Parts: sequence; structure tokens; C-alpha cells
Amino acid sequence: MDRIDLFRVFARVVESSSFTKAAETLGLPRSTISAAVQTLENRVGVRLLHRTTRKVTATQDGAAFYERCLRAIADVEEIENLFRKDAVRPAGKIRIDVPGRIGRLIIAPALPEFLARYPEIEIDLGSTDRTVNLIEENVDCALRVGALTDSGLIARSIGKLQLINVASPAYLADHGTPQHPDDLATHWAVNYASPTSGRVVPWEWLSGSEVRTRSIRARVTVNNAETYIACCLAGLGLIQIPAYDVKKHLADGALVEVMPSFRAEPMPMTLLYPHRRHLSHRLRVFVDWMESILRRDVLN
Repeated sequence: MDRIDLFRVFARVVESSSFTKAAETLGLPRSTISAAVQTLENRVGVRLLHRTTRKVTATQDGAAFYERCLRAIADVEEIENLFRKDAVRPAGKIRIDVPGRIGRLIIAPALPEFLARYPEIEIDLGSTDRTVNLIEENVDCALRVGALTDSGLIARSIGKLQLINVASPAYLADHGTPQHPDDLATHWAVNYASPTSGRVVPWEWLSGSEVRTRSIRARVTVNNAETYIACCLAGLGLIQIPAYDVKKHLADGALVEVMPSFRAEPMPMTLLYPHRRHLSHRLRVFVDWMESILRRDVLN
């Protein structure tokens, strides 16, 4: 194993916090990963990693060395591509994770456009409402909607996602149309529980600059955006949902917006990727493209 490969192995161990996970993502035996790190430590003359039975973390010297490794890896890759005729054409696989509805409604339909422009890039697209761990699951980039809880990641703000209140015509015919949050005492909602924490999200609205919340009685609680909308379409209650998510249903009359003056606070949309001084060319062009798609089809 040459020096740059040793750097790559060490960087993956740091990012995975595990010899076993690094071995799995690199497709190498765990013994090879361990031996590579040992060889590297012997060469540089310092301990680079703290090893426990549960986790591997970089030492202070290891953290500094990790940053230099990333720079060296990126420089070598750039040099290797310097005289290739297709150097301007990014290539390789990238792993992306986005919320399920955005993946199905926005990203997947637009991917032919991206792949026609960059035919040598391969996309591994994950679509889930669960919050993935980018490092442990070897994800290159994730789109998050809502407040961020991740640390040690690069965050790229995309904008604010407008939320609206909607119900089906059948529900409104049976229960009336609420005009003010005070009216919600006599209404039903479909509850949404976070798929990560299980916490039920309260009903929310802006009163001036103040965010106010209240609980509304519900007969159904879901943890998936598709089911959330389906229950609303079935007349089971009111929901708060990103406007892009129900654009079609609003247009064909299957859903109706209510209390437009009492919308929830817009939710931030953010692209996240692991802390790396140099992003690969393929990831950089994908992130730029995805941002343009989201601004065009989700935020407008």
C-alpha cells in the first residue's frame, strides 16, 4: 500500500470512528486497515488514534494530520487528472440523502437532466424522513429541513421552506373552516411524530414575530410525510405541510388552504456534508445543481 493509500485509509477511519466501518466502506479486510494505520503511525512517529473497544478517535496530533491528509489526497487526485482529456468531466459515485417527498417529487424527476450533463457520475440516492449519520453511513451530502442538530459538518443554507395549513373539502364540510387558531379547539388534526425522536410536532403559527404553539386533538399519528398527506386527503384532520408538497392537490381541489394569516414559521433548508477542506469535483457540481433545482421547484 503506497503512502497516499495509507492517507486514504487513515482519513476513512477518522471519519467512521471505527476500523470495522472503514474496512466495510473501503472493501478491505479489517486487518489491512489496522495494519495500514500502524504503518502510518510508525512512519510519522506519533500516535494518531485513541483506540477503545467501542470507538476510535483522533488524537490532537491525529486531528492535525487528518487535515493535512485530506489536502494531500485532493492534491494528488488533481495532479492525476491534470492531463486527462476528460479531466473537466467529473466522474465517480456520490451518495446523497434527501427527505422522501423531495427525493420522489423533485430530485428523481430532474436527475435525467443532471446525468445527461455529467454522464460519468453515478448517484446513490437515499430518500428517508430519518436523520442519517453522514460519517457512519458514508453519505457525501444530505439535505435537511428544519433546525440542525449535527456538529462538525459543513452547512450550506438553501433558503426557507414555506409551510401552509390544509384540509380536505370533505373534512371542512363536516367540521367547518377554522379562521383563527382559537377555532382549533373544536377541530381535529393529523399528528406528525418525528421518525427520529418520536416527538409529536405541535401545531404552530406566527403571531407577529412570536412563534406560538398548541396541541390539537388527533385520532391518527403518523411518522411519514406520504402517510401524513394521505390521512389529510382522507378527511382525518388538518395538517401543516410544505407548500410544494401539496401543490398538485391544491391545484386540483383535493386540498384547501386554511388560516393563511396564521402559518407556521418557515423551515430552513440546508445542505450538509462532512468536514473536508477539499470537496470532490463530482460532489461540488452535484451540490450546485441540487441547490438550483431546490430554489426553482421548492422555494418558489
